[in-house]
Amino acid sequence: MRTDISFKSKGLECRGWLFAPDNIKTGTKLPAIVMAHGFSAVKEQGLPDFAEYFSNAGFIVLVFDYRFFGDSEGEPRCQLFPLEMVEDYRNAITWLSEHANVDRDRIGIWGTSYSGGLVAYVGAIDKRAKAIVAQVPSIIDPESRRNMNPEKWDSVEELLLQDRIARYSTGKVNYMKVVAPEGEPCILPGQENYDALTGMAAIAPNWRNEITVESLEKIREFDPVSRIHLIAPRALLVIAAEKDNLIPLEAVSRSFQKALEPKDLIVHPILHFDIYSDPWKTKAASAAINWFEEYLK
Repeated sequence: MRTDISFKSKGLECRGWLFAPDNIKTGTKLPAIVMAHGFSAVKEQGLPDFAEYFSNAGFIVLVFDYRFFGDSEGEPRCQLFPLEMVEDYRNAITWLSEHANVDRDRIGIWGTSYSGGLVAYVGAIDKRAKAIVAQVPSIIDPESRRNMNPEKWDSVEELLLQDRIARYSTGKVNYMKVVAPEGEPCILPGQENYDALTGMAAIAPNWRNEITVESLEKIREFDPVSRIHLIAPRALLVIAAEKDNLIPLEAVSRSFQKALEPKDLIVHPILHFDIYSDPWKTKAASAAINWFEEYLK
Protein backbone atom coordinates (compact mmCIF):
# COMPACT_ATOMS: atom_id res chain seq x y z
CA MET A 1 0.00 0.00 0.00
CA ARG A 2 1.39 3.41 -0.99
CA THR A 3 0.23 6.72 0.46
CA ASP A 4 1.36 10.30 -0.12
CA ILE A 5 3.12 11.91 2.85
CA SER A 6 5.05 15.05 3.73
CA PHE A 7 7.35 16.13 6.53
CA LYS A 8 9.11 19.33 7.50
CA SER A 9 12.81 19.90 6.90
CA LYS A 10 14.22 23.30 7.79
CA GLY A 11 10.75 24.82 7.49
CA LEU A 12 10.03 23.40 4.03
CA GLU A 13 7.86 20.47 3.00
CA CYS A 14 9.60 17.33 1.81
CA ARG A 15 7.05 15.22 -0.02
CA GLY A 16 7.15 11.53 -0.71
CA TRP A 17 5.46 8.17 -0.38
CA LEU A 18 5.01 5.74 2.45
CA PHE A 19 4.95 2.08 1.45
CA ALA A 20 3.53 -0.30 4.04
CA PRO A 21 2.63 -3.99 4.10
CA ASP A 22 -1.09 -4.67 3.77
CA ASN A 23 -3.28 -5.36 6.78
CA ILE A 24 -0.93 -4.26 9.56
CA LYS A 25 -2.55 -5.15 12.87
CA THR A 26 -3.20 -2.39 15.39
CA GLY A 27 -0.28 -2.01 17.75
CA THR A 28 2.18 -3.83 15.48
CA LYS A 29 5.64 -2.27 15.31
CA LEU A 30 7.62 -3.01 12.14
CA PRO A 31 11.18 -2.25 11.02
CA ALA A 32 11.44 0.63 8.59
CA ILE A 33 13.66 2.02 5.83
CA VAL A 34 14.28 5.60 4.67
CA MET A 35 15.36 6.06 1.06
CA ALA A 36 15.94 8.83 -1.48
CA HIS A 37 17.56 9.15 -4.89
CA GLY A 38 20.93 10.27 -6.20
CA PHE A 39 22.39 13.14 -8.22
CA SER A 40 19.56 15.47 -9.31
CA ALA A 41 17.14 12.53 -9.45
CA VAL A 42 13.60 12.33 -8.08
CA LYS A 43 11.71 9.53 -6.41
CA GLU A 44 9.89 8.37 -9.55
CA GLN A 45 13.17 7.37 -11.22
CA GLY A 46 13.37 3.72 -10.26
CA LEU A 47 12.76 3.97 -6.51
CA PRO A 48 9.17 2.64 -6.36
CA ASP A 49 10.32 -0.81 -7.47
CA PHE A 50 12.88 -1.05 -4.67
CA ALA A 51 10.40 0.32 -2.13
CA GLU A 52 7.82 -2.29 -3.14
CA TYR A 53 10.39 -5.08 -2.76
CA PHE A 54 11.15 -3.85 0.75
CA SER A 55 7.50 -3.36 1.69
CA ASN A 56 6.58 -6.83 0.45
CA ALA A 57 9.34 -8.18 2.68
CA GLY A 58 7.67 -6.65 5.74
CA PHE A 59 9.25 -3.21 6.06
CA ILE A 60 7.59 0.18 6.23
CA VAL A 61 9.38 2.35 3.67
CA LEU A 62 9.61 6.12 3.34
CA VAL A 63 10.66 7.42 -0.10
CA PHE A 64 11.06 11.18 -0.45
CA ASP A 65 12.29 14.03 -2.64
CA TYR A 66 14.91 16.35 -1.17
CA ARG A 67 14.11 19.99 -0.71
CA PHE A 68 14.54 21.91 -3.99
CA PHE A 69 13.76 18.80 -6.06
CA GLY A 70 10.75 16.93 -7.38
CA ASP A 71 7.54 17.41 -5.43
CA SER A 72 9.24 19.02 -2.44
CA GLU A 73 9.39 22.72 -1.66
CA GLY A 74 12.40 25.00 -1.90
CA GLU A 75 13.86 27.75 -4.04
CA PRO A 76 15.99 27.98 -6.06
CA ARG A 77 15.02 24.75 -7.74
CA CYS A 78 17.65 22.05 -8.27
CA GLN A 79 19.94 23.28 -5.53
CA LEU A 80 22.05 20.25 -4.63
CA PHE A 81 23.77 20.91 -1.30
CA PRO A 82 24.88 17.55 0.19
CA LEU A 83 24.74 18.61 3.83
CA GLU A 84 21.19 19.92 3.30
CA MET A 85 20.27 16.55 1.79
CA VAL A 86 21.80 14.87 4.85
CA GLU A 87 19.51 17.05 6.97
CA ASP A 88 16.52 15.88 4.93
CA TYR A 89 17.46 12.23 5.56
CA ARG A 90 17.72 12.91 9.29
CA ASN A 91 14.37 14.69 9.40
CA ALA A 92 12.84 11.80 7.47
CA ILE A 93 14.14 9.43 10.16
CA THR A 94 12.56 11.62 12.83
CA TRP A 95 9.20 11.71 11.04
CA LEU A 96 9.23 7.96 10.44
CA SER A 97 10.16 7.29 14.08
CA GLU A 98 6.85 8.85 15.13
CA HIS A 99 4.74 6.58 12.92
CA ALA A 100 2.39 4.39 14.94
CA ASN A 101 3.52 1.17 13.25
CA VAL A 102 7.26 1.84 13.17
CA ASP A 103 9.73 0.45 15.68
CA ARG A 104 12.02 3.45 16.13
CA ASP A 105 14.84 1.16 17.25
CA ARG A 106 14.79 -0.71 13.93
CA ILE A 107 15.27 1.91 11.23
CA GLY A 108 17.62 1.48 8.29
CA ILE A 109 18.67 3.85 5.52
CA TRP A 110 19.18 3.09 1.83
CA GLY A 111 20.82 5.19 -0.84
CA THR A 112 21.76 4.76 -4.47
CA SER A 113 24.44 6.51 -6.54
CA TYR A 114 24.95 9.96 -4.98
CA SER A 115 22.65 9.13 -2.09
CA GLY A 116 24.82 6.08 -1.44
CA GLY A 117 27.44 8.56 -0.25
CA LEU A 118 24.82 10.51 1.66
CA VAL A 119 23.66 7.48 3.66
CA ALA A 120 27.28 6.65 4.52
CA TYR A 121 27.59 10.14 5.96
CA VAL A 122 24.23 9.96 7.74
CA GLY A 123 25.09 6.56 9.16
CA ALA A 124 28.30 7.93 10.65
CA ILE A 125 26.60 10.80 12.49
CA ASP A 126 23.06 9.63 13.25
CA LYS A 127 23.00 6.58 15.50
CA ARG A 128 19.30 6.00 14.88
CA ALA A 129 20.22 4.41 11.55
CA LYS A 130 20.88 0.84 12.61
CA ALA A 131 21.74 -0.54 9.16
CA ILE A 132 22.96 1.16 5.99
CA VAL A 133 22.78 -0.02 2.38
CA ALA A 134 24.73 2.00 -0.20
CA GLN A 135 24.05 0.93 -3.81
CA VAL A 136 26.46 1.85 -6.65
CA PRO A 137 27.48 4.55 -4.18
CA SER A 138 29.35 7.80 -4.51
CA ILE A 139 31.54 6.97 -1.52
CA ILE A 140 34.54 8.92 -2.69
CA ASP A 141 36.49 11.74 -1.03
CA PRO A 142 37.36 15.06 -2.73
CA GLU A 143 41.03 14.18 -3.20
CA SER A 144 40.19 10.93 -4.97
CA ARG A 145 37.61 12.70 -7.08
CA ARG A 146 40.20 15.28 -8.15
CA ASN A 147 42.76 12.58 -8.94
CA MET A 148 40.38 11.09 -11.50
CA ASN A 149 40.90 14.16 -13.73
CA PRO A 150 43.04 16.90 -12.12
CA GLU A 151 42.99 19.17 -15.17
CA LYS A 152 39.20 19.18 -15.37
CA TRP A 153 38.87 19.60 -11.60
CA ASP A 154 41.09 22.68 -11.62
CA SER A 155 39.37 24.23 -14.63
CA VAL A 156 35.98 23.87 -12.95
CA GLU A 157 37.43 25.57 -9.88
CA GLU A 158 38.00 28.71 -11.95
CA LEU A 159 34.43 28.54 -13.27
CA LEU A 160 33.08 28.28 -9.74
CA LEU A 161 35.11 31.25 -8.58
CA GLN A 162 33.75 33.38 -11.42
CA ASP A 163 30.21 32.27 -10.58
CA ARG A 164 30.71 33.11 -6.90
CA ILE A 165 31.92 36.62 -7.70
CA ALA A 166 29.04 37.22 -10.11
CA ARG A 167 26.53 35.79 -7.65
CA TYR A 168 27.79 38.13 -4.95
CA SER A 169 27.38 41.12 -7.24
CA THR A 170 24.07 40.32 -8.89
CA GLY A 171 22.38 37.54 -6.91
CA LYS A 172 21.70 35.70 -10.15
CA VAL A 173 21.39 31.92 -9.89
CA ASN A 174 23.15 30.16 -12.75
CA TYR A 175 22.53 26.60 -13.86
CA MET A 176 24.40 23.82 -15.61
CA LYS A 177 22.97 20.78 -17.37
CA VAL A 178 23.39 17.44 -15.62
CA VAL A 179 23.66 15.48 -18.88
CA ALA A 180 23.83 16.50 -22.53
CA PRO A 181 24.50 15.05 -26.00
CA GLU A 182 28.14 14.52 -26.89
CA GLY A 183 29.99 17.80 -27.34
CA GLU A 184 27.71 19.92 -25.15
CA PRO A 185 28.91 21.04 -21.68
CA CYS A 186 27.36 19.24 -18.71
CA ILE A 187 28.25 17.82 -15.32
CA LEU A 188 27.99 14.11 -16.18
CA PRO A 189 29.25 13.75 -19.74
CA GLY A 190 28.94 10.55 -21.72
CA GLN A 191 26.31 8.78 -23.77
CA GLU A 192 25.53 6.23 -21.05
CA ASN A 193 24.65 8.95 -18.54
CA TYR A 194 22.63 10.93 -21.09
CA ASP A 195 20.63 7.93 -22.26
CA ALA A 196 19.95 6.69 -18.74
CA LEU A 197 18.70 9.95 -17.24
CA THR A 198 16.81 11.30 -20.23
CA GLY A 199 15.32 7.86 -20.78
CA MET A 200 13.57 8.16 -17.41
CA ALA A 201 11.92 11.48 -18.32
CA ALA A 202 8.63 9.82 -19.22
CA ILE A 203 8.20 8.34 -15.73
CA ALA A 204 9.55 11.43 -13.96
CA PRO A 205 8.23 14.52 -15.75
CA ASN A 206 9.24 16.78 -12.84
CA TRP A 207 12.92 15.80 -13.11
CA ARG A 208 14.92 18.75 -14.38
CA ASN A 209 18.16 18.32 -16.28
CA GLU A 210 20.06 20.96 -14.33
CA ILE A 211 21.48 21.95 -10.99
CA THR A 212 22.69 25.31 -9.75
CA VAL A 213 26.34 26.09 -10.41
CA GLU A 214 26.71 26.89 -6.72
CA SER A 215 25.82 23.25 -6.03
CA LEU A 216 29.12 22.20 -7.58
CA GLU A 217 30.96 24.09 -4.84
CA LYS A 218 29.13 22.18 -2.11
CA ILE A 219 29.54 18.86 -3.90
CA ARG A 220 33.30 19.32 -4.17
CA GLU A 221 33.53 20.11 -0.45
CA PHE A 222 31.50 17.08 0.68
CA ASP A 223 33.44 14.14 2.13
CA PRO A 224 31.45 10.97 2.88
CA VAL A 225 34.61 8.94 3.53
CA SER A 226 36.54 10.50 6.40
CA ARG A 227 33.89 9.49 8.97
CA ILE A 228 32.95 6.13 7.46
CA HIS A 229 34.66 4.22 10.28
CA LEU A 230 32.16 5.80 12.70
CA ILE A 231 29.27 3.83 11.20
CA ALA A 232 30.33 0.80 13.25
CA PRO A 233 28.99 -0.99 15.20
CA ARG A 234 26.01 -0.35 12.88
CA ALA A 235 26.11 -2.44 9.70
CA LEU A 236 27.19 -1.20 6.25
CA LEU A 237 26.43 -3.04 3.00
CA VAL A 238 27.94 -1.67 -0.22
CA ILE A 239 26.62 -2.95 -3.56
CA ALA A 240 29.00 -1.82 -6.30
CA ALA A 241 29.19 -1.96 -10.09
CA GLU A 242 32.42 -3.42 -11.47
CA LYS A 243 32.26 -1.38 -14.70
CA ASP A 244 31.01 1.85 -13.13
CA ASN A 245 32.07 4.84 -15.25
CA LEU A 246 30.78 7.40 -12.75
CA ILE A 247 32.24 6.05 -9.52
CA PRO A 248 35.25 3.78 -10.16
CA LEU A 249 35.16 0.50 -8.26
CA GLU A 250 38.74 1.05 -7.12
CA ALA A 251 37.75 4.25 -5.31
CA VAL A 252 34.68 2.64 -3.74
CA SER A 253 36.76 -0.32 -2.57
CA ARG A 254 39.35 1.96 -0.95
CA SER A 255 36.63 3.79 0.93
CA PHE A 256 34.98 0.52 1.95
CA GLN A 257 38.26 -0.67 3.48
CA LYS A 258 38.14 2.27 5.90
CA ALA A 259 34.80 1.12 7.31
CA LEU A 260 34.77 -1.22 10.29
CA GLU A 261 32.82 -4.42 10.85
CA PRO A 262 30.06 -5.38 10.42
CA LYS A 263 30.27 -4.66 6.72
CA ASP A 264 30.08 -6.38 3.35
CA LEU A 265 30.89 -5.51 -0.26
CA ILE A 266 29.01 -7.07 -3.16
CA VAL A 267 30.30 -6.38 -6.68
CA HIS A 268 28.21 -7.04 -9.78
CA PRO A 269 29.74 -7.15 -13.31
CA ILE A 270 27.66 -4.21 -14.55
CA LEU A 271 27.63 -0.54 -15.52
CA HIS A 272 26.35 2.11 -13.12
CA PHE A 273 22.75 2.32 -14.36
CA ASP A 274 22.28 -1.42 -14.90
CA ILE A 275 21.35 -1.71 -11.22
CA TYR A 276 17.89 -0.26 -12.01
CA SER A 277 16.99 -3.08 -14.43
CA ASP A 278 16.58 -6.79 -13.92
CA PRO A 279 18.15 -9.13 -13.15
CA TRP A 280 20.43 -6.78 -11.20
CA LYS A 281 17.61 -4.77 -9.63
CA THR A 282 16.15 -7.90 -8.05
CA LYS A 283 19.59 -9.13 -6.98
CA ALA A 284 20.41 -5.80 -5.32
CA ALA A 285 17.01 -5.57 -3.63
CA SER A 286 17.30 -9.12 -2.32
CA ALA A 287 20.75 -8.43 -0.88
CA ALA A 288 19.46 -5.28 0.80
CA ILE A 289 16.48 -7.15 2.26
CA ASN A 290 18.76 -9.83 3.68
CA TRP A 291 20.98 -7.14 5.20
CA PHE A 292 18.11 -5.24 6.77
CA GLU A 293 16.51 -8.44 8.05
CA GLU A 294 19.76 -9.43 9.74
CA TYR A 295 20.59 -6.09 11.32
CA LEU A 296 17.14 -4.67 12.05
CA LYS A 297 16.16 -7.64 14.19
